[in-house]
This record gives sequence, C-alpha cells and structure tokens, in this order.
Amino acid sequence: MSEKTFKNLGISQETLASIEKMGYTHPTEIQEKAIPVVMQKKDVVAQAQTGTGKTAAFGIPIVDMVNPKQKKIQALVLVPTRELAIQVAKEIKDLGKFKKVFVLAVYGGKSIKHQIDFLKKGSDVVVVGTPGRVKDLIERGHLKLDNVKIFVLDEADRMLEMGFIEDIEDIMNELPENRQNLLFSATMPKAILELAEEFLNPDYETIRIKPEEVTVDRIKQIAYKVDEKDRFEKLKEILNENKDVKTIIFTQTKKMADEVANKLQKEGFNASAIHGDFSQAKRENVLKRFRTDNLKILVATDVAARGLDIKGVDLVINYELPRDVESYIHRIGRTGRAGREGVAISIFTPSEERQFKNIKSKTKANIELINQSSEKSFEEKPKKRIFKKIKR
Repeated sequence: MSEKTFKNLGISQETLASIEKMGYTHPTEIQEKAIPVVMQKKDVVAQAQTGTGKTAAFGIPIVDMVNPKQKKIQALVLVPTRELAIQVAKEIKDLGKFKKVFVLAVYGGKSIKHQIDFLKKGSDVVVVGTPGRVKDLIERGHLKLDNVKIFVLDEADRMLEMGFIEDIEDIMNELPENRQNLLFSATMPKAILELAEEFLNPDYETIRIKPEEVTVDRIKQIAYKVDEKDRFEKLKEILNENKDVKTIIFTQTKKMADEVANKLQKEGFNASAIHGDFSQAKRENVLKRFRTDNLKILVATDVAARGLDIKGVDLVINYELPRDVESYIHRIGRTGRAGREGVAISIFTPSEERQFKNIKSKTKANIELINQSSEKSFEEKPKKRIFKKIKR
C-alpha cells in the first residue's frame, strides 16, 4: 500500500472530506501518479486496468478544477456503456458532494427528453455519457460544449473495439481547442496512440500502471456453462461441496451482489455483500468479520474488491463473468496467494460464451470446462463432479 495520503496530492479540503466519507484511505498507484499531473492541467494518456481506481484518478481533479458557480458544462467524460456511465457519474457526484458539483449521466436506453430537461435547467457542470447519446444531444442543440475545460476518454480501447471512433472524433471536433485531454485505456494498441497524437497536446504525459501479477499455476480454474435458470442452483451446489471455506463471490453490479447475498442468507449460508453504497463503518465491519473467519462468504463487486488485502481466501467464484480479461485476472488473484493453492470457479451462460472464449484465449489458461447447459458447448466435456473439498 502506498505511504502517500490524499492530503499530499494538493486536493481541496472539500474534496478530501468527500474522499474520506467514501472510505478511501490511501491513493492507489494510478491515483498517486495521475492526480498531481492532471492538477497541473497537463494532457495525460494513462494505461490502467479495471479495478485500479482510475475513475477517481480523473474524478478527483475534475471536481477540484471545475467551478460549480459557473452554471455551464466544464467537463465531459465519454465511456463505452450505459452501466459505466451510471457508475462513473455516481462516483464523480460522490467526490463532488461537498463542493456541490452537479453531474449528469446521458446514455441510450433511457428517455432522451428526461436528459434534455436536465440540460435545460443548466445546473450540471460535469456530463458523463456514451458516444452515441452525447453526439445525438449535440446534434439536437441541447448539449453545449463551448465551456468544456476537461475532456476524458475512459476505456478508450474498448470504445474503439465497439466501433465508436467516428462518433468520438465528431464529438472531439465540437470541443474547444484550449482544453485538457485525459485518455484512459487498459491497453495501448496503435489506434489509441494515433488518437493521442491527433487530438492531444504534443507534450502529453504517459502514465502506465503494471497489471497485477498472479501466480496462476497455483490456481485451479474451472468453468461451468449452465442455463440462466440454473445459475444460482449451481452456486449453492459449489458452496455446499465446500463448506467452511473462505470464499469471495464476484458479481457485475451492486444490485446483484445484494441479491445473491440475500438469497444465500435465506438458504442458511454465512454470507454478506460488500459494495460502494456501504458506509465506511459497515464496510469495515464486514471485512473484519471476513478476515477473522466469522464470515465465510463475501459477495463483492470488482470496485469493492479493489485493494483488499485478505489472506487465506481458498475459493473465488465468478457468479457472472467479468467484462474484460484484466478483471478476470484481478478476481482470481484473490486466491492462490503466499504459496497457498486456490481454486477459481466461473459460472456462465450461453449468452456469455464469447466472454469465456476471450478469457480462455487471452490468458492461455488451463480452464476445465464442464457443460451443464441444454446448449452444446464448443469444447464439451461429460458432466462429472470434479470439485472436491479444498484442503486447508
């Protein structure tokens, strides 16, 4: 853990109070490296994976550098998906709580009229959105970017993979020339570097965070392909076969973490959720119980598990597959530490098969697949019981 504190990074007292309320104690590596550079109003290209704290790495400087009294949009953050738009907007809103920074998330799948009504009020100074909806609002004349001082492209590699490059270029051409650009990406393919060269100031700073290394040879990896209706039953089966084993279950969302934890409690399992909506006191209480073995099953989101140093985790279960390979590695790396052996089990459905193929291909991992779905698998093995109780 970094010896630095947020107080060393030149952040205002109001923002420090928000950070403390959110339960952050020490800056992560990307926050420690990026925040001072961004606060100097330099352009930045940062390579950082999911779960490293990158949202706060640009969110903290944004809330400190915008002027809430100036009722104009001063920061624009582009993200690839509606889920991320909601998540990033909430985090920036929480960071700007005591500075009264208003944040609006705009994305497809929700009434555009509702979003236009908010823009007409003119109180939002930060907009977080997906490229398609942002471009639509610009073209309709409701999203004015003339006063944007900070532009963030988050998960840039993912946006390029999803075919958003033309929308992104159109949006960037609408921004003032005299602006600060922050580009965050898990990988740095040629297309990202070309984008940086085209739109960023020539003296931009590059920050790279080395991905967490995981000793995967000590982690037995297993995947069950099941029908959606059987997902929770499969989870129960795995937990019943491995009672009294310290387990972390990963979900995609806070809502799902709560849902899974509540269902497990009703079934008699010693389980609790943990996520960003918990107060710091509740979060610390849950972690203390888990560390001292008074709690056996922790149901967590990727964000909640960031930076957790918990020893003796024997089993990690991906209740839903993560969205990217880096998150998969980060998740399974919670087990198999300090010379111990661990097990990582993924439960996925036919709709997630492409994600599974991608994880298997990019990690080159020996993941044992067991197909229990009504659909045929692309590398089917006979159904059999292969997971025995872990020896502590």
